[in-house]
Amino acid sequence: MKRILEICANSVQSARAAQQGGAQRIELCQNLEQGGITPSYGLIQRVQAVLTIPAFVLIRPRPGGFCYDADEQALMLADVAACRDLGCAGVVLGALNAAGQIDEACCQALIAAAGSMQITFHRAFDVCPDQARALETIIDLGCHRVLTSGGHPSAVAGQEQLARLVRQAAGRLSIMPGAGITPLNARALAEHTGAHEFHTSAKRQVMSAAAAVPTEFDATLLESDAAIVAEVVAQLNF
Repeated sequence: MKRILEICANSVQSARAAQQGGAQRIELCQNLEQGGITPSYGLIQRVQAVLTIPAFVLIRPRPGGFCYDADEQALMLADVAACRDLGCAGVVLGALNAAGQIDEACCQALIAAAGSMQITFHRAFDVCPDQARALETIIDLGCHRVLTSGGHPSAVAGQEQLARLVRQAAGRLSIMPGAGITPLNARALAEHTGAHEFHTSAKRQVMSAAAAVPTEFDATLLESDAAIVAEVVAQLNF
């Protein structure tokens, strides 16, 4: 089975680089520096227009934890509906209660709003205290995959837990390792975990378009790099 690489893309430029490098899918977000939030309507619309590979959109109204109040849940529902109307292939979502367990009611509402779109449960999973239980809940919700580092700072550090999750899932959904995957570790991680989908940003730092005279608004940005994407693809499908 050919392994799938999903690129976490935070701009049109990153989305193009993902496709040029041979990735099979993107997760579209903004504010990657704080873990990603829901991208703007305009960014989703433009990426849908220029890409031929599927785009899954992150549904996360703010940085920080994953316990959402009624207003935040209403925003998430509206964003899911917008993605559906724009013809996106999938959404990436997750919500927890105060105890760190899956907020089933919130997730059920979001999944219902998604209609026929694919559903990825995001790294909110990594802060669940009982991942085995959380995985069964996510399966029962009807999600198609879980993006996870196995509860560790990186997928490499969590590879033993990732392998256990792959065995537990037993094909009922896809366990998709993410966090810190590079061309140097992708092959070994694939062999050790038995996973078939992988997630990385393949990013590099670039400078924003600066004025002739430097200003306080100049910034270093993160963007996906097509060459790095291609290297990871090659390592996953050796």
